[in-house]
Amino acid sequence: MTVNSTGPQNPPRPQDAVPAGATAGGTVATAGTGAQDPHNPTGKTFFGHPRALANLFSVEMWERFSFYGMQGILAIYMYFAATQGGLGIDETTALGIVGAYGGSVYIFSILGALVSDRLLGPEKTLFSSAVMIMLGHIALSLLPGVPGLVIGLMLVAVGSGGLKSTAATLVGSLYEVNDPRRDAGFSLYYMGVNIGGLFGPLVTGLAQDLWGFHLGFGLAAIGMAIGLVQYVLTRKGLPESVHRVPDPLPRSQYPVWAGTALVVVVAIIVLVATGLVNPGNLATIVSALAVVGAVVIFALLLRSRKLDADERSRVVAFIPLFIGTAAFFALFQQQFTVITLYSDTRLNRSVLGWEMPISWVQSFNPFFIIVLAPVFAALWTKLGSRNPITPTKFGVGIVLMGSAFVLFLPMAAITSVPVLWIALIMLVATLGELWISPVGLSLATKLAPRSYPVMMMALYNLAVALGTSLSGSLASFYSADAEVGYFGVLGAVTIGIGVIMLLIARPVSRGMRGVR
Repeated sequence: MTVNSTGPQNPPRPQDAVPAGATAGGTVATAGTGAQDPHNPTGKTFFGHPRALANLFSVEMWERFSFYGMQGILAIYMYFAATQGGLGIDETTALGIVGAYGGSVYIFSILGALVSDRLLGPEKTLFSSAVMIMLGHIALSLLPGVPGLVIGLMLVAVGSGGLKSTAATLVGSLYEVNDPRRDAGFSLYYMGVNIGGLFGPLVTGLAQDLWGFHLGFGLAAIGMAIGLVQYVLTRKGLPESVHRVPDPLPRSQYPVWAGTALVVVVAIIVLVATGLVNPGNLATIVSALAVVGAVVIFALLLRSRKLDADERSRVVAFIPLFIGTAAFFALFQQQFTVITLYSDTRLNRSVLGWEMPISWVQSFNPFFIIVLAPVFAALWTKLGSRNPITPTKFGVGIVLMGSAFVLFLPMAAITSVPVLWIALIMLVATLGELWISPVGLSLATKLAPRSYPVMMMALYNLAVALGTSLSGSLASFYSADAEVGYFGVLGAVTIGIGVIMLLIARPVSRGMRGVR
């Protein structure tokens, strides 16, 4: 999942897909050279785009390599026994931690946006966030036991949140607002995202399988280090605007911010020390934080006198889309929780006598994205004004995600499930993702009131945070003996939510007041 807090310039999706309305093929090849581009004074290009795009492409590719490479082996690292190189944590607790960690990344992206807008500016925020990510992977690789896990996950979560809040801003800064190359540039950028997401689990999973978890985490750190070195060598090519702080915090407010941060940290320490916050309830707490945050923001927006009638109607129209987004990601993000456990215990991963690493299953989704995103982009482009309205796209995507879970049912009685079956399930889930995810974050920026653009972005990230943390909470109900009930109920409920979204698509679209 990246927050673009500076405006609606076709920002990236939370799960890193190519924007469905952008083209990844001919537009790139036929774009101008950029020789007269004030953002690209050297005239050197990257496939017809500003040369700095190659830098950001590479940074994000290596960051996603490290992020998904680490996440691919995270759950099994926690619940594998110490004799297998793991920490021996209870399976349900381990999956809950993975969900809570994933949800916290999107909550921290809101913090990253504030730091970028008020303290450091987008470029420095991205750089410092990438450094934190690398240090987090190093901690997972070198520090033993639970302390290494806690320090590593905190650093990666905060760093990933900061990077999500700034990466799209830097990409957008390379183009004028009406530059026809803009969408194609984002498509190139997201190809880097998905290339990293494809190869990360493959490389770290193989390393973990052959040499142990800590080498897998170490390779994630090396990947991030490569991206950082390359970024440092070429960051001077970025526009001057990304080095400025958009809304500088007055120095008189520094003590207030510092005091607030100190109170929050102390409160967290107390809650953990007293056991009120513990690994077993962490996913539930992150879900609750996302819900409370969303309710507060919706109330603030709807009560504000700065909104006109159209803006207030658009905020109301976003409520069912918020719920639909959370429902979608509650199932989709289980590829890192329940589906990881399923791949370990229920999947026949044997290929010609060789057993495929558990984490390789997580590379199906980015592979299908790379293959199918250009097809969807061409389809949406060809349909033009005949494109389905956004609430309809949401409904179809949610129905497809629920259908993917229903596909687990025919295998419930099979002792050793063929690996191609999970590939089919992930294909259907990816098709759902391509209907809903590429347009979600962009829609949030379009519906955002003029006076509160960041608030709507925060709402979308809270929806993803809620869904992701729920993927960990729901995992507590999964067991091999209860597969029919688990996958059947979740699949049916999600399909039902999708059908409701389809039924209310027209009224929701009217409430969006001209925004498609």
